[in-house]
Amino acid sequence: MSTLPTHEEILSAIGDARGKWDAGNKPQPEPIGPGEESVWDFPRPPAVEEVRKRIVVEFAGEAIADTTRALRIVETAGAPVYYLPPDDVATAYLVGTDSVSVCEWKGAAVYYDLEVGGRVSPGAAFAYPDPLDDLGQGYARIAGCFGFYAARVDRATIDGEPVSPQPGGLYAGWVTKGLKGPIKGAPGTGHW
Repeated sequence: MSTLPTHEEILSAIGDARGKWDAGNKPQPEPIGPGEESVWDFPRPPAVEEVRKRIVVEFAGEAIADTTRALRIVETAGAPVYYLPPDDVATAYLVGTDSVSVCEWKGAAVYYDLEVGGRVSPGAAFAYPDPLDDLGQGYARIAGCFGFYAARVDRATIDGEPVSPQPGGLYAGWVTKGLKGPIKGAPGTGHW
């Protein structure tokens, strides 16, 4: 597995990326109704929230994760990303890769292939082993937790509701029926 950059290297690499977002250049948010939430009401910098709903991730006929102790990170314009505690994840199905990416807020993420009974889903899961927490937003709480790309597993649900992947495939957000956008990820939305 690749060596993770230090916090200092990450902060140097992201430079002023945290300040480049232009809040005045956003699309018109969709109206929300009772029980709905808008990605445009999510904060920047992102916030960590506890989720006590039942979250299940399935692949190749196996329950890869099943928890009621998840965290989610919400960020302006993006679908929430769910982080599941390692005790509630069948980690025997996760195979570490050399892939590493850097988030301007959370730092370095490492990636895992999902391998079950001869089926492989490359880069289906990721984790932040040592997240940045220089902004005091609580990102350290996701250390060692696993996130899953909804498009790279057979099924992911929140309280039985199937989730859809965030548009574009780059972000690991989960879209539910009560989430209103527009949601970043599709071509032409990178400046959101």
